[in-house]
Amino acid sequence: MSYIPTIQAAQADAATRATLDAFKAKLGTVPNLFLTLAQAPVALNAYVQLADVAAHGTLSAKQREQIALAVGDANACDYCLAAHSAIGTMVGLKPEQIAQARAAQSESVKDRALLQLAKRIVDTRGRVPVAELDAFKAQGHSDATILEVLVNVVLNIYTNYTNHLADTEIDFPAAPRALAA
Repeated sequence: MSYIPTIQAAQADAATRATLDAFKAKLGTVPNLFLTLAQAPVALNAYVQLADVAAHGTLSAKQREQIALAVGDANACDYCLAAHSAIGTMVGLKPEQIAQARAAQSESVKDRALLQLAKRIVDTRGRVPVAELDAFKAQGHSDATILEVLVNVVLNIYTNYTNHLADTEIDFPAAPRALAA
């Protein structure tokens, strides 16, 4: 049982209910994460606004999902790993790409650099050494990309930590096993 329970959409105020209805229209269901965040409309709105901003950046949906998988794995968030494995499939990631992303790996050199930066941001709590940032930029990325990766990392840390605090019941198929280290 979850520590912070989900709410029923009918219990929510009109604005929160409209947000939950939008998730249902887009996804066919309202995931438990959003029903948990709806306990505090400010928490749900913070997610919605940051996710919308991230979606309008330069990173593709596949890259954003790969970052979500790398961050979810780094933070051992079973809920997000299950959710982003399912969503990753929806945006065109193949099972092997999902497994690689969890290990901050990709066949694409540029994508691998994105994922490794995301993981390093988590691992170093944002204190990535300058030499590593320079190496990232040497892969064809910019200062703007560093900051956009950070936005995506923060969004995923937010959902990872929400799920850790709430002990959110997983309502997605279990994530495939990670690659061996």
